[in-house]
Amino acid sequence: MAEHRTALLLAERPDWHTPRLHRAIEARGIACRIASPRECALVGGADGGGVIVPGMGGRLPAAVFVRAVGKGSFEEVTLRLGVLHAFGTLGVPVYNDARAIERCVDKSTTSFLLARAGIPTPDTVTVQGREGAAAVIAELGGEFVLKPLFGAQGRGLMRIATPGDLPPEEEVAGVYHLQRFVPPLSADAWRDRRVFVVGGRAIAAMTRRGTHWITNVHQGAACEPAPASGAHAELAVAAASVLGADYAGVDLIEDGRGGWLVLEVNSMPAWQGLQGVAPVDVAEALAEDFVERVIRAARRPLELA
Repeated sequence: MAEHRTALLLAERPDWHTPRLHRAIEARGIACRIASPRECALVGGADGGGVIVPGMGGRLPAAVFVRAVGKGSFEEVTLRLGVLHAFGTLGVPVYNDARAIERCVDKSTTSFLLARAGIPTPDTVTVQGREGAAAVIAELGGEFVLKPLFGAQGRGLMRIATPGDLPPEEEVAGVYHLQRFVPPLSADAWRDRRVFVVGGRAIAAMTRRGTHWITNVHQGAACEPAPASGAHAELAVAAASVLGADYAGVDLIEDGRGGWLVLEVNSMPAWQGLQGVAPVDVAEALAEDFVERVIRAARRPLELA
């Protein structure tokens, strides 16, 4: 397949973030096309494998920025990740690539890799079947947070204190991802920290303060500015590096002993709430890293916008 000289921005639908990224990329002299991952196709046959992107005439982009993979069936999401893998195989830089997305989206893999790398994170156990989950709760004791393995934005979280609190298997697709509950520093201190990492450095951070234990912005938490430096920022950068993420939103919580624990690493993070309190333009920082470190550093021919 012939090489195209335009960047590709993959986004599931028009949202607050996508046009800002598009403008920031093109402001750096790089033509940028927006497409949905569901519109891309894998090709095989006698002429060799390739990827079809609508509007590109069978040519490859200079690089791919993944804003979102999108929801779908197991088969649909597998195909979209397969497209990202194919881009990488064909020599097209992908930001974030399929491996980083897979490691971050699957919370069990995230926890495993962070623990193996010595990144402090709450104890987690991921098990199939309610009986196995009940045995874990009974053996380890204490309180856990049950999280959807592929969930986001604070949806579907449950606090589990006893085996009887576990929901039926059909509500969790048969998989129980249990993360040790980290209590607040005081009874009303429901807060955590989001650090936005781009190109190996923390560019912005915020404290999310809620009225209950779920402190996601989509669940009503308030955003407060926080420094993008210090132990929490260094830990976030290290976590993103372990998972191979070009950019990431890293969620951390205070451990009650003066340190921090990494809760999750998001490979396709939103930043609308963060932008309201951040001293930097997040879209501009992302575009700068994507264009300078990924596209121009690869010395690929470019088409000026």
